[in-house]
Amino acid sequence: MKPTILILCTGNSCRSHLGEGFLRAALGELANVQSAGSNPTGYVHPLAIKVMAEAGIDISGHRSKHLKEFLEQPVTTVITVCGNADQACPIFPGQLNRHHWPFFDPAKATGSEEEILKCFRSIRDEIRRVFEAYADGLRDAAKR
Repeated sequence: MKPTILILCTGNSCRSHLGEGFLRAALGELANVQSAGSNPTGYVHPLAIKVMAEAGIDISGHRSKHLKEFLEQPVTTVITVCGNADQACPIFPGQLNRHHWPFFDPAKATGSEEEILKCFRSIRDEIRRVFEAYADGLRDAAKR
């Protein structure tokens, strides 16, 4: 059975979906990558979908989920991408690893439409660097 990696943030509308998209693309069949929130908004932010499409990854089929959906199943690794989710994060069945990599919430960006989009792109690129490096490490470990 593939290990489950769960990426958590508060609203499950932006950061966790960006991470999920990059990690799924990088790991392929090595892991079951999911995302959820401690207080989900109920939607995936349209600008998150847009900036991921610019990066060649389609997250338009993702949905905003509550972390409770994962409490009854084994989760090997939990990655929190915001402080609120880190504090609200329970221990999941089978959990072996926990990482906390906080990122600014682009949904809170202000300014012109272009400034907000620039913020989404910047956070996307930060998340891409961190999650692709993490995936590189997991792939290397799987080869051993």
